[in-house]
Amino acid sequence: MHNFEELEVWKRSARLAVDVLSLVEPIKLYGLKDQMIRSCISIPSNIAEGADRDSNREFRRFLSYAKGSAGELRTQLYIGLKGGYFSEDQARHLITEVKEISSMIEGLRKHLLPRIINSVFGWLF
Repeated sequence: MHNFEELEVWKRSARLAVDVLSLVEPIKLYGLKDQMIRSCISIPSNIAEGADRDSNREFRRFLSYAKGSAGELRTQLYIGLKGGYFSEDQARHLITEVKEISSMIEGLRKHLLPRIINSVFGWLF
């Protein structure tokens, strides 16, 4: 098990969720607002859930879910920007942050892969 509270990617994604929640508060379009809330909360939630699972393999799977939610959120930010629901500055800052978090998630996934391979095939080496 991993201590998710110590992971920088979890800390940043939790801060991102708070920023997105503030951004969407005034939005009247329920569908967009609801989807953005769900995807932004899903990123740190999946990181935490995976970290508390029993294996690195499960952790990687939940990191994949978190990365997928990051892609959803980025798409929703682009849609909200084009729809005029928030400013270019607001959207661009958050899009950049989501991209960086997504890269961090992928880096952590890659970091876990050799540990998984070693736990499965370690007896061969």
